[in-house]
Amino acid sequence: MQQHGQYDTILLDLGGVLIDVDYMAAANAFARLGFPDFGALYSKAKQDHLFDGFETGTISPAEFRQRIRDILGAALPDAQIDACWNAMLGSIPPERIDLVKRLKERYQVLLLSNTNAIHVPAFEAVVARENGIGDFKGLFHGGYYSCEIGLRKPDASAFHHVLQRHGADPSTTLFIDDSTQHVEGARKAGLHAVHLELEGEDVVALAKRLAL
Repeated sequence: MQQHGQYDTILLDLGGVLIDVDYMAAANAFARLGFPDFGALYSKAKQDHLFDGFETGTISPAEFRQRIRDILGAALPDAQIDACWNAMLGSIPPERIDLVKRLKERYQVLLLSNTNAIHVPAFEAVVARENGIGDFKGLFHGGYYSCEIGLRKPDASAFHHVLQRHGADPSTTLFIDDSTQHVEGARKAGLHAVHLELEGEDVVALAKRLAL
């Protein structure tokens, strides 16, 4: 890996890296409505590419909700589906916001998140309420959501789209993500990439260890 002085751009993931995410919270929320096997729901939806399509914007929120109803065989109202789906979203600890601000003093700092049109307003509302930040993307030199750009990690096109928008060279860009497949995808796209292993440290500790 290059020394930190050779990076000019830091590309960050959102879920797990900046905002805490608990996927079981969504499962538990559906279970409380009488649907205990969220794993089966997730497997079936994953099988027909529901989540991929939702994350790239080819499936609308209305279509996503209807597909969930079809899989569960239940006429759940939009608000209940959204509440269960958003239950996985946690908070961004203030020290991670401080880290982004500090990194911006030395690097071009970009965000690339695989997310969807139900989660976006939900986590932006959390950040506004808890962190006092009304323009979350404005925290970065550039912020990109997969559902808005129609591209998602780990595809090389997603990384290249973001970097090209900001004149960033993959060879001088460091990508941080908690998903190994995204890290591997970034490396294949020519970026330097670090896997954030959440069991051992958070992004603040990682940045300190890497002397960023």
